[in-house]
Amino acid sequence: MDLPRRVSAIVFDCDGLLLDTETCWSRAEAALFADHGFEFGPAEKDLLIGRSVPAACANMARHFSRPGDGPALAADLLARVEAELARDVDPMPGARGLLDALGGRVPIAVATNSPRAMLTAALRSSGFDRYFETSVAADEVDHPKPHPELYLAAFAKLGADPTDGVALEDSATGVTAAKAAGTFLITVPSQPGKNLSGDLVTTSLADPLLVAWATNVAVT
Repeated sequence: MDLPRRVSAIVFDCDGLLLDTETCWSRAEAALFADHGFEFGPAEKDLLIGRSVPAACANMARHFSRPGDGPALAADLLARVEAELARDVDPMPGARGLLDALGGRVPIAVATNSPRAMLTAALRSSGFDRYFETSVAADEVDHPKPHPELYLAAFAKLGADPTDGVALEDSATGVTAAKAAGTFLITVPSQPGKNLSGDLVTTSLADPLLVAWATNVAVT
């Protein structure tokens, strides 16, 4: 499917799409799993990736055979992630170039399943906060992804119609949310070999097709 030449707005996921915060999260998650006597691999990561912190930690609690301990595990995990984010966050390949190519010509926002404190820290430490007019975090809506509310809220804050907009995602949870919002979906899977759907699926934000599109796309 051809990329739209005119859009109302563009809304980006953050973790694993724009910024390599997943590395920070994975280090924190692996340490937490290890402290509870569990290994941490792709199957365990699938329990967590793309989900809100409460949902991910509820899965973690069940995995640890500690149902009901999700809130305590969430507090522990967030403290560990915040320490990782404070050290450094690297952009994903092509992310900065794509945002530079958009050049402030199109309204853009971030919609993420991370809580506000984590999103703010990641955008600030990477310098990406200067690109975005607005953002919406999981703890600012009633229903995080895979519900479409985060996307609908982000487009609304930009005064844009999601059916004329574009979302960019990297996880199955995010893909479900963007599709439910009725927006055109560009999918860049963050996990190698992950088979995700989208109106356009590519392996990197550095894809020349995406860069050329970002350079020329206009507002409806």
